Amino acid sequence: MPPRAAPIPRRALDTLPKGWSSQGSVYFRPIGFSDRDNPLCRPLAGGITGFLAVQVMVRFKDRIEHVTAPISAVEDWIEGEADPISLRYRLIALSAISPPFAGLMLDRPYIMGIVNTTPDSFSDGGKFLDPKAAIDQARRLHEEGAEILDVGGESTRPGSDPVSLQEELDRVLPVIEALAGDGVLISIDTMKAAVMEAALSAGATIINDVTALRHDPKSLSVAAERRAPVMLMHMQGKPKTMQAKPSYADPALDVYDFLGTRIEEAHQAGLAVAQVSVDPGIGFGKTVAHNLQVLSQLSLYHGLDRPIVLGASRKRFIGALDREGPAEERIPGSTAVALQAALQGVQILRVHDVAATRQALKVGMPSFTGKTP
Repeated sequence: MPPRAAPIPRRALDTLPKGWSSQGSVYFRPIGFSDRDNPLCRPLAGGITGFLAVQVMVRFKDRIEHVTAPISAVEDWIEGEADPISLRYRLIALSAISPPFAGLMLDRPYIMGIVNTTPDSFSDGGKFLDPKAAIDQARRLHEEGAEILDVGGESTRPGSDPVSLQEELDRVLPVIEALAGDGVLISIDTMKAAVMEAALSAGATIINDVTALRHDPKSLSVAAERRAPVMLMHMQGKPKTMQAKPSYADPALDVYDFLGTRIEEAHQAGLAVAQVSVDPGIGFGKTVAHNLQVLSQLSLYHGLDRPIVLGASRKRFIGALDREGPAEERIPGSTAVALQAALQGVQILRVHDVAATRQALKVGMPSFTGKTP
């Protein structure tokens, strides 16, 4: 990621202090990414890249320690800790391929194309408000290589206002019904349980909720009863005010803890573990610095043992780093972020520019075998 991300302090150690895991919360972040064929590396989330070392982070009450160590040194350290079984499982999870999510094998990155049927989305608001225009756009994205189409009828850009239930239904249902027979996975991007229910009945398969199923008290039960795969996203605050004064003790670890809690709450509500994926929520209640810190540590989230979804396409932080201007001018930065995310093992990339993203993956990751038009 760009060097403007805040530096992470590291202790110059190749071994870890004994007893740390009983004094604080432990997190593992794969680092040293390499081709999976490298005999020295471990596969990253069962995908097409690997990693050579691990950054162990321990959050104490008064500080966070970072130690970078070879994988073998971390394994040796684990065996001397108070709960080696749990730590060993979490280290193994960094390499393990997740069970299929919505029928996707997750052994490589998948591209999700964005279809906004809204008048006010930050990038393409108003372009596809007409159902026919939205359907044509969705089919074009599918032809360009999108294996998931994410249909949304309510903008969640910073400062946006909510829309009524009926208005949202009127925007998304004609599009979903038209696409249902096209042989492509459809996700419904909504915070409302009634929209989730109607969209699933119309042909959608996945629920993508920027509130991680917190906004509507009925959302968890809808997902559980319909056995729908869900994308749980981190957001601090609400779209209307989320960018006012976002604050974190540590952005990457705070997001990790939130997502871990939501995974457990979803499981308790009746969702199978294999139904759940996680999204760190770039741009949702985060400053430019927060976004960069999360992006630079995306591999951390493999410790949650769930597929990772990333939506950074055309977002404002890209313009803030270079040449602020219309969202359409952020395509090079968007593809750079997508490629870096894929190299960190992110399994689902939510993007506006499918063809550009597919090409970046084909060139930057020669073993990428995504859908080709």
